[in-house]
Amino acid sequence: MEKPDHIEKMIRRLAAVFVISVLLNFPWEVAQMPLYVEDGSWLEFALHCVIPSLGDGLIVMLIFCVGWAVQGRSDWTDQPGWAAYALMLTTGFSVAVIAEWVGFYGLNRWSYTSSMPLLPGLGIGVVPVLQMLILPPVIFKVTGWWLARRRRD
Repeated sequence: MEKPDHIEKMIRRLAAVFVISVLLNFPWEVAQMPLYVEDGSWLEFALHCVIPSLGDGLIVMLIFCVGWAVQGRSDWTDQPGWAAYALMLTTGFSVAVIAEWVGFYGLNRWSYTSSMPLLPGLGIGVVPVLQMLILPPVIFKVTGWWLARRRRD
């Protein structure tokens, strides 16, 4: 269990995870734009990508908090072992599949172009699921590096 004097560090870590996540997810969201059906200009669609990027930041924070609960340490992402990576991938995959399925089938929030590869059996986009497999480990690595650098300054 975290000690009360670690609350400030934990808030800083969560804020860093969120900000770095939004900054790294935004280019991914923009890059996958051609795989979705959208009306409007490219700029309008790119600006629309801000909202999903904020949601991605919350998802990565959720992955972080699940790991924190399971690993029992707030710095579990700084030097993750195989179990921590497995946790990141399992949680990221699960949340991405649920979010994509609910958004696509449950809420009809988006449509795919014929260019979007689909997960067999689920009929949801591969690219947004890969996003939550690839980016969280990168985000956690960048967050650890950034926080360590700030401690040295």
